[in-house]
Amino acid sequence: MNGNVENLFPGHSKAIRADLGDLRGEVREVKSRLASLEGQVVQMHESVAFIHEDLAGLNVRIDGLSDRVEKIERRLDLRETV
Repeated sequence: MNGNVENLFPGHSKAIRADLGDLRGEVREVKSRLASLEGQVVQMHESVAFIHEDLAGLNVRIDGLSDRVEKIERRLDLRETV
């Protein structure tokens, strides 16, 4: 009986080592994919920041044009008084 137990342990040990090796490989792959996702999130944040910057610039231009139109309307007496 004692001999059988000693023979079982090396087999289980080998299987456990193989499973751990597989897990290590899978963890490496998951880490790599996670790093890739993190990089993509950073790029998306940068893109959103650029869009906000562009919108702010457009709002400034629209405000300027609105002011100019109001001046023109006043000069030509085109504005209705409320």
